[in-house]
Amino acid sequence: MKKLLLAAAAAVALPAMAQAHFLLEYTTETMIKAPGDVPVKLIFWHPFENGHVMDLEMPQEFFMVHNGERTDLKGTLEPVRFKGAANEGAAFKGSVPVKRSGDYVLVTVPVPYYEEAEDAYIQQITKAFLNRNELPTDWMEPVGLPTEIIPLNKPYNVIAGGTFTGQVLANGEPVAGAEIEIEYMAAEPDMESSAASAPTVSPMPGGSVVAISDANGYFSFGVPKAGYWGFAALGSGPATEHEGKELSQDAVIWIRAWDME
Repeated sequence: MKKLLLAAAAAVALPAMAQAHFLLEYTTETMIKAPGDVPVKLIFWHPFENGHVMDLEMPQEFFMVHNGERTDLKGTLEPVRFKGAANEGAAFKGSVPVKRSGDYVLVTVPVPYYEEAEDAYIQQITKAFLNRNELPTDWMEPVGLPTEIIPLNKPYNVIAGGTFTGQVLANGEPVAGAEIEIEYMAAEPDMESSAASAPTVSPMPGGSVVAISDANGYFSFGVPKAGYWGFAALGSGPATEHEGKELSQDAVIWIRAWDME
């Protein structure tokens, strides 16, 4: 319990450092119709306002979970440059072999990123979700990461105008009082050009949209718009130091919301 309280305290102590930094595992689609290799891009960026692009190192891990089986995808990664409105930075392109029906949970464990302005590190352990043939298999299961967000709504077909609920875990235990920063992917990456599209909406006045997890690690958010939404539990992980400096070990999840037609 003491470790969980320290993790929650770290989330409060480091909001400025991690503000609007989001690691993306981006695919143009989440619902996959035909079998094949699905292109994916890993980008460390500010996607709400098409802001600064951070350089991403080769991740420690990049893998998928399908029907409970883990498959290493790190060998598919190739370095690319990604261009935002303000600058360009190092990113990666890869692929996800989607063959059988079911869920494909994508996981990236990045190398901690040094934030010079704060003299501290950020590590955003990130999950995203694909599905083939509308058969749910893995989306609700923990992956066993140091910290992660478990979705309580199917994350690839959330209804715009409805709600999304998640649970923040650290070493499999709920994290109370975690600060969850919420990001809309207003500017989506172009898979062909490795550049950002123009933002479709502007960031909210008042700064980052934030929720706080309850005593059991749960949080909820009313999803107002279709598209990709990211949730980052800041400092929720058990690791708080890297190379002698502070570390914000964050749990990130991306969901896809749709308008009802």
